[in-house]
Order: sequence, then C-alpha cells, then structure tokens
Amino acid sequence: MPKALRQFPQWLRARDYRRILSAPINNINRFKSDMNEKNQTFKAHPKRQWDETQREVNFRGQKKKSKTIKKSGVDDVLLHDVLSLLKAQKLEDDNKLLSLPKPFTEIEVMVKEISSTGDGLAIHSESKRIYVVPFCVPGDVIKAKVIKHYKEENYSTADFVSVITPGPLRDDSRIKCKYFGTCSGCQFQMLDYDAQLEHKKKVIERAYKNFSKLPQHLIPFIGDTIGSPLPYEYRTKLTPHFNAPKGYISKADKMKGVKNHFQETPSIGFNAKGANYTLDIEDCPIGTSAVRMGMKRERLRVAENLDKYTKGATILLRESTLRLPNNETNLATNMPDTIKTVDSDFIDFKSCVTDNRAKTTEYVDKYVFTNIANEFFQNNNSILPRFTSYIREHILPQATTGKKIKYLIDAYSGSGLFTITLSSIFESSLGIDISAASINSAEENARQNNLAPSRARFMAADASQLFKEIDFNPDETVVLIDPSRKGCDESFISQLLKYAPRRIVYVSCNVHTQARDVGMIINGLAALGDIKGSDTQYTLESIVGFDFFPQTGHVESVAILDRVRSQESNSAEFLDICKKNDAISESKNSPPL
Repeated sequence: MPKALRQFPQWLRARDYRRILSAPINNINRFKSDMNEKNQTFKAHPKRQWDETQREVNFRGQKKKSKTIKKSGVDDVLLHDVLSLLKAQKLEDDNKLLSLPKPFTEIEVMVKEISSTGDGLAIHSESKRIYVVPFCVPGDVIKAKVIKHYKEENYSTADFVSVITPGPLRDDSRIKCKYFGTCSGCQFQMLDYDAQLEHKKKVIERAYKNFSKLPQHLIPFIGDTIGSPLPYEYRTKLTPHFNAPKGYISKADKMKGVKNHFQETPSIGFNAKGANYTLDIEDCPIGTSAVRMGMKRERLRVAENLDKYTKGATILLRESTLRLPNNETNLATNMPDTIKTVDSDFIDFKSCVTDNRAKTTEYVDKYVFTNIANEFFQNNNSILPRFTSYIREHILPQATTGKKIKYLIDAYSGSGLFTITLSSIFESSLGIDISAASINSAEENARQNNLAPSRARFMAADASQLFKEIDFNPDETVVLIDPSRKGCDESFISQLLKYAPRRIVYVSCNVHTQARDVGMIINGLAALGDIKGSDTQYTLESIVGFDFFPQTGHVESVAILDRVRSQESNSAEFLDICKKNDAISESKNSPPL
C-alpha cells in the first residue's frame, strides 16, 4: 500500500482509494488539513492541480475517444466551414503531413474568416493548420494558446490570448462590456454592426449550400439581413446563474440531511468561454435597462441571503411592461425600480420580473401579449414590429390567380405571437403548441386583443398530430412553422407534404436545421422514402435573416415556400422560377467575411 494512503483511516481508504491516489503528492497535506477530525468528513473536495505546460490532452493508457458529430449540429456546421477553407487555401494535404504544436503552446496565427458558429478560422503558417479561435475577425494576426487537435477533422481549437496586428475590421473602441473576451455570451462587439449583418447573411448562404441538398438554381438570392433597432440593451430576458457551494459531504451525512453552505458570495453570471466555470458578471450591456436593474438587485439579494442557499440556482430576469395613457400616468407614481419611456399617446413603465410563475406583459405593434415569465417569448422586442410586418407582407402570394387564401395554421405557436399578429389578413387562424401553459396564454392573449374564437383558436397537441384535426382546405391555407433549434422531424414534414398547403412560412432560430428541413420539403415525399406520395412540389420563394441577437453569432431566418401543384402541369412555371433564381445567383457579388 502506498505510504501516502496509510495516513488515512480504514473507512476512508476503502471508499476513496482511487480518488486519493489520483491527487498529486503535494496535495496530501491539503487532504489532511481539510479533514474534520471530529466527524471525519471533508470540508472541501480537493481538486486536481494541473500545470498547463506539462498537461497532455490524452492520458497515457487511455483509449482516445472519437469526436461524435451530430448532423446539422454545431460541430457539423463548423466542420463544413473548416473543409471549405482548407479547400480554398489548398491545405488539405499539408494538414496531414506536418507536426502540430503541443497543447498549451502559444502560437501566432492569421485569421482568414469568421465561421458560422461565430469563432474565427485562423491559419498557423508553420504547421499549415486551421485553428478555431474566438473573439477575432478576418485580417487579425493574433497570439493564441493551443487547446486541442482534432486530427481526423483537420482542425484544432485554441484560446484567444492577444492581438498582435489588428485586422481592418477590428475596432476595439466599439466594445462596451468589460467581460468581452472572457464571457461566452457575445462574439462580435469589436465588429461594425453592418459587418455583423453581412456576416449573418453569409451564414445563411452557407447553410443552404451545405445542408439543404438543393442544387444552386433552386436556392433564391438571400436577402440582406434585417438589423435590430437596438444593437445593445435589447434582451428582455437574461438568466444568470451560480453554482452549488464547494465541499465534500459523505453519503452517510447526506442521508442525515447535512448540507453545504456558502462561506462567501459565489460568482453570479454566465459561463466563461471555453472553460467550465461561471464568470462573475455585475452588468450585461445587451440586457434592457429594466433587466440590468433587476440583475443588480438580484445579485445583492443573493449576497444578503447566502444562508438560505445550499445548492446552485438560475435567476430569471424578464422585462414586463405596464402601458398607460398619458392622462393616467398618476396611477404609476409609486412604482419603484421601473424604467419610464414616453410615447406620444402613452407611457410605458418597464420592470424586471424574477418569479418564474408570474405573468409578464409585452406590446407588439397594436397587440398586447401576457405570458408566464419562464415560458418562451421572443427576447428582442425592438425588432418584433419589423419581423411581424415582413411576414405579414410576404405570407400571401403576389399572384392573384387561384383560390383566395383564407386560413392560417400556426404550428409551434407558443403564446400566439404569429396567430394573433397575422389574424387581420385571414378569416380564421389555428395555433397549436405542445405546451398547455403556452396555449392557455395564447387563449388569454386572443381575448385581450378582442379576437373571437372563430378568428383565432388554439389547440394543445404535438405538431405531428396537427393535420389529423384540420378541416381547412389546403388550397386556401398557409402553414407557418417555428420549431425549436432542432427543427422538424421527418414525420411532421411527411404529414405537411401530404396535407400540401398553398404556402409554407418557415421561421427558425437555427438556419442550418431550417435549410435541412426546407430541402426535404422541396425534394418531396420520395426523398423521405414515401414512394406512394403525391407529386406536389414546392419552390423556395425567398429567404431573409433577422438579427434578433446583435453582438452574437446567432441569426433568425424566414423562408417562404410556394406550392407548385404538380411537376407536369406546372413544369413551365417551375422552370421559369429556376431560371430567375439562376440569374439572381449569378449577379451576387458579396465577398465573404
């Protein structure tokens, strides 16, 4: 038995043999001093101490795990960008021949472009290797610390250290957050906002090229990304968190109800970029003024009530609006912690809600929406009028031939944002969502916006069951889908194609899964293995991005599809659309970031 292990009692040796041996010898005294001799329990769980200059990525004797890449996931998106840059720089063969720097070595790299994930793609001149590095822009020459090599994928990851020579797109005077470069929340604060919008347009173009499985002539020209009126102070919801207090408690003591308590105020904030710890964030400039005020208040509340916490928690910060006519503002004179904004006809009093089950209120155009605070609602209210106006203007076909479109089906409807804001152009609308709480909010929102059930009704069900309950004539119906980031499953797309609505509007917060799904819709039932499917066909009419999250790599996308009844009867129309898309594609001349 190792000498170090003999210093511990038998009960501890039997249970924690491996953990004790895994600690460096110079930490043995820490084990002993941290032990409470009275009840023989640890006050703090010891951590492995690493010297980064000595650390190896894989321990000797361990079997190297292969990287699992999920289709249309973040790693898959990044890999497509890496392979594209390798091909453009003619580095495919060089990457496999040269030796690579050891992990935690600092190297100098030149940034070539920004990936679709928001990180920079840089080239190391000596190893001819592509490095994925955050917080950089094309043209930067930077110092980076090597983290890990993915040899099969032909790229490596590295941490940003410093700028050696700034690129022409970098302007650090634009940065408004002291945590930028450490916090994982924002990527682009040093980048001009127009350049951010141009990059996000390029992200959409790449997504449809790499994931739609559509020939280029079927993909229309991607419209310019529509920007947010507020590049900062736009987020109406933030969720900072803090971790559980450190310390080790035996299983026996846990059964007795023994719990750890905080000895000092924990770090309250967001995850650090590329690291497994929470960064202490005092203020976040992308949050609205009301949310930022609430964040300061909640940080103070946690600090004053440490004895009440025995585990970590996530803090909800959600903006809510009280709108009063100008002549009734005296009713709100005694409202502390509110932000007052004045309009010609009304005054808004904005506050921060922290109770998960409380109700919040927001206004979009002339409509009012009340929601449960922790239920989903768009987090950038400043862009919503532009967003809903665009959909309202493009949801109906330009051609006047055929039956008039009368109905809207809003799949994944949530609390009714689209069902309600688009209700004025349809005779009847149906919203569906799997969340019963969201449907309850949607029904309440329809009532307070004076919409009769015949104009806007809602149903709690899985979207895959939607078309079994529909009695709308598909020739007179538009289906709007707004799924989660994972997109739609093949079962839903198959049912959608069999229902064959006149128009489809696909709204997505993940353009890569949107491109995948739109490709399946256009390729039809045969591509899904349904040989008995109809010959109904769709064309992709337009795609445009909306910047709901300035300073970050995320982009919202709206794709509009129009039905071609059959390939035979509409072949001339279909070919005309393809030729038009070809002509527009040839005229594109936007250099990549």
